[in-house]
Amino acid sequence: MKVLSFGEILLRLAAPGYTKLFQKDSLDATFCGGEANVSVSLAIFGLESQYLTKLPKGDVGAAALNSMRYFGVDTSKVVYGDGRMGLYYLEKGASQRPSKVIYDRKYSAIALAERSDFDWDTIFEGVDWFHWTGINPALSDNLAEICMDACKAAKAKGITVSCDLNYRGSLWSVEKAKSVMTKLIPYVDVCVGNEEDADKVLGIKSTDTDVETGKLNKSGYAEVAKEICNTYGCKKVAITLRESYSASCNGWSAMLYDAAEQQAYFSRTYDIQIVDRVGGGDSFTAGTIYGLITGKSSQDAIEFATAASCLKHTMEGDYNRTSVEDVEKLLKSGGSGRVQR
Repeated sequence: MKVLSFGEILLRLAAPGYTKLFQKDSLDATFCGGEANVSVSLAIFGLESQYLTKLPKGDVGAAALNSMRYFGVDTSKVVYGDGRMGLYYLEKGASQRPSKVIYDRKYSAIALAERSDFDWDTIFEGVDWFHWTGINPALSDNLAEICMDACKAAKAKGITVSCDLNYRGSLWSVEKAKSVMTKLIPYVDVCVGNEEDADKVLGIKSTDTDVETGKLNKSGYAEVAKEICNTYGCKKVAITLRESYSASCNGWSAMLYDAAEQQAYFSRTYDIQIVDRVGGGDSFTAGTIYGLITGKSSQDAIEFATAASCLKHTMEGDYNRTSVEDVEKLLKSGGSGRVQR
């Protein structure tokens, strides 16, 4: 099975350790992006993983793609053109100090992309699964149209489409997100989100939940997922359930709703001491895709995805360098963290 992920890859400039931005005179440079993170994780899991974006030609863009090729991602379909490489600054939170992300991605090559840049009939040759996120249409009106072109072409070819809603308030308003995304989600088979996305992107809210205090009403999420499926025709909805005790310690679990079975499946909960939470949702999405593609039951798929993303929280950088074997060991061990010999 071949999975194509489409989106923007960024240069990440992070304050070292848990220092404040510019507290020290250096920044740690790595590469990342919602769809790029998924693509890398799927390649590490052993699937055929392709990545599509638009980049300016030059050393920085080449280094970004090389960071993905290292893990086995096929970047041969990437297109090039005018614009710049987008980037973001990261300050990791600790205890009661939250993490901070500052985007600098205006006028990036993909934000300036035109519909004519992408020949979807050619791009989708041999592809079985297409993944994108709600960050793409937030970058420009053109990208919203490009996403619609891609979704229509994928559905015409019988390709499974997944989308992580990935609402980013710094990129667009709630009103604009709802206006655009509610037109795109009917083309999506597998919808992924967190406790805020369904509300802010689709206007569907779980009752008795407060994301600030970490109070979650798990039973309400089954109704949210059911409504998404009934309203937009999605076949499955995966929702991460993050209980934020502090910036350093979170409870982490998830739910997978199967529309055909009209059944919600909940994973176990992990109490995570966080090293780096950025990319945690992307690793969950990759785990969900892997679980469904490999024919796992709904319960096993959500357990795999949750465990994979739990492990991502324990490592620096956006990429989840976790193998299938690593995930399976966690599932068997229950998360004791004992030394493996």
